[in-house]
Amino acid sequence: MGGSWPEQLRIDRRALTVLEAIMRAAHPREGCALLIGPDPSGLGRSECCWLVCAVWPCLNVWEPEQERHRRFALDPREHLLAQKWARSRGLSVIGAAHSHPASAAVPSALDLELAVPPTVLLIASGLHHELRGWWLTEAGGGTEAQSLPLCLASDREARPGGLGD
Repeated sequence: MGGSWPEQLRIDRRALTVLEAIMRAAHPREGCALLIGPDPSGLGRSECCWLVCAVWPCLNVWEPEQERHRRFALDPREHLLAQKWARSRGLSVIGAAHSHPASAAVPSALDLELAVPPTVLLIASGLHHELRGWWLTEAGGGTEAQSLPLCLASDREARPGGLGD
């Protein structure tokens, strides 16, 4: 993802609506999705805000299935399909999102262990009804999570190419 990192994550209204629907549909299990936006490596150093303009719904394939209420895993084939779809539109997979149905919107130890930084991570808390962003980086042989401010993108910022377009 290049050498830059976001200071803020902007999310398109349509993408946010799709993300919320994915998380509600998965409840009480953890829902998951991939975040798609302009390729961050093409942004100038002065551009500190990344944009999520589309959300790629994914199935939670964690095994064993009975643990999906507190664990999630993305199917690698879905990740490849999302990357191909994004590239065909001049976009990139910039991170992932998942829900914590019964806990805070904070990365768990397992979230950090399984992450492949650097990346963006959004977590939706069913318990607190909140969505929080995180920037994950490598630190001291592990993964460190830094809070990433979220805001809605203006309609002029949002790029075409949402799922269903």
